[in-house]
Amino acid sequence: MLKPSVEAILNRQIGVESAASYKYLAFASWCDVEGYSGAAKFLYEHSDEERMHMMKLFRYINDKGGKSVVPAIDMPHQDFKSLKEVFESAYQNEVEVTESINQIAALALQEADFTTYNFIQWYINEQLEEENLYRSILDKFKLVGEEGNNLYFIDVEIEKLCKGSSNPATGAES
Repeated sequence: MLKPSVEAILNRQIGVESAASYKYLAFASWCDVEGYSGAAKFLYEHSDEERMHMMKLFRYINDKGGKSVVPAIDMPHQDFKSLKEVFESAYQNEVEVTESINQIAALALQEADFTTYNFIQWYINEQLEEENLYRSILDKFKLVGEEGNNLYFIDVEIEKLCKGSSNPATGAES
């Protein structure tokens, strides 16, 4: 059985993951409209991944005798000045998600809820990968710049980062 404080912070994280999924949809839509098909495909895929993270939490709470709560989600920012700004926003989102996950780990330890602490380790590892991934994308902008055809090449490189396990609704290949 989950302690109320742990259940509450896990339910808060459901909202964080759900909001992240919506943010990635907004990022992907902007990229689609602006002609960055590789980045759009990548970001649609990440939106699906964030929803999977949310569902994993949702099921964990219910499996542990708690009650998962469907969060209200605010409309994410949808207007960006550049492809680089999209990925700066995505990176900042991942930093914020990492902080939220770390708060769960700290509370689980404080409450001596070692099952939840063990469960949250997957998210800690995932966040390390996500921050590194988005930092590496931002490094591409630093490396080649945003002039001329460079954005095309960055878009192509971003598409290569796709895992290929996309939802048919996104239009991306599996």
